[in-house]
Amino acid sequence: MMDEPELLTRTLDCINAQSYRDFTVFICVNQPDEWWDNPEKVSVCRNNSGSLELLSGITSFPLIILDHASRGLGWNSKSQGVGHARKVLMDAISKTGNPTDIIISLDADTTFPEDYFLSVARNFLDHPEAVALSVPYFHKCVADEIVSRAMLRYEIYMRHYFLNLFRIGSPYAFTALGSAMAFPLWAYRAIGGMSPKKSGEDFYFLQKLRKFGSVLLWNDLPVFPEARFSNRVFFGTGPAMIKGANGDWTSYPIYPAPLFTDLLETYQLLPVLCFKTMNTEVVNFMVQITGNGDPLRPLRENHKDLDHFIRAFHEKFDGLRILQYLKTKNGNFPYGDEENLWNFLEKYYPGANGELKVVWNDFNFETASVAELEKIRSFLFEKETEYRFSSEFQ
Repeated sequence: MMDEPELLTRTLDCINAQSYRDFTVFICVNQPDEWWDNPEKVSVCRNNSGSLELLSGITSFPLIILDHASRGLGWNSKSQGVGHARKVLMDAISKTGNPTDIIISLDADTTFPEDYFLSVARNFLDHPEAVALSVPYFHKCVADEIVSRAMLRYEIYMRHYFLNLFRIGSPYAFTALGSAMAFPLWAYRAIGGMSPKKSGEDFYFLQKLRKFGSVLLWNDLPVFPEARFSNRVFFGTGPAMIKGANGDWTSYPIYPAPLFTDLLETYQLLPVLCFKTMNTEVVNFMVQITGNGDPLRPLRENHKDLDHFIRAFHEKFDGLRILQYLKTKNGNFPYGDEENLWNFLEKYYPGANGELKVVWNDFNFETASVAELEKIRSFLFEKETEYRFSSEFQ
């Protein structure tokens, strides 16, 4: 955690209210050490000192504090950021924990119900083979309209992305949020832990776990991350909201549904591609990014049966490659985000507008009311919830 003394109190209250009590909390308070000598950043250091003082007085549950904020203990210039902090935390837990222990990853701005820990523990007890849990999440609207608008727009992007990956049967149809994931310690150790990333560590980490085993999509209770502007990371919810509030959503577009269908076409052809390469949009893209005239040949040579070939394909054309494909091809479509969203809903949820009652001919994300954005977000959330519940695993 960094610079979050007010929000931290709420999260600590949620932890203290948990009905399940067999847990130990690890918290890493952190910032670059050089900030102590930076007039523009020293307030963050002082806030972190206040958080450390607050944490030192906690006696109601076991708490281990990793102090990387006090002068002389902060990060150096090469090792810093939320990704590094999360890795340091996880590695510390790995050194002392038991293989069957469950790590519940949280941020200091996250709230959750009193039975949340219990729900996660029961989930892994019922699914001992699962390597991770992508927890359902929901950002609550706040009094600040600008913040709420940005948050809702970002959630619409994320849920539209999830629904499209789910409909095509992608193994990477899950949302990676550092405040909404859990995993057993044995799985963390098996994949060699978390790779150090300045940000986006949750995305790469869950992708790494998915290549190792199955990820749970459903949990009986969700988490509620805070809707707020934050520039502590390079990409993710906070930076997306900041850019979006300034009118720039180019990094988080509503991708055309046909691009996901391109992926589906290749998925469906994998039994044929196992024996011969065909020109599909995805295969042609793989040729471009690998420089290999036949990017499937190595997979074919090293994996002789269909099941292993399909698994190898998805490991090669993973969640990162999917995102790269979408970003590269997005400019080929003439429609804007509003049209892409409407076309998706009209094709795959033809009765949606009876519920939403949005006048799509005039709809614009920039001018839509918070109430309109909330209705769209809630509709997508309900559909995502249905799919998570029905699928259980990914």
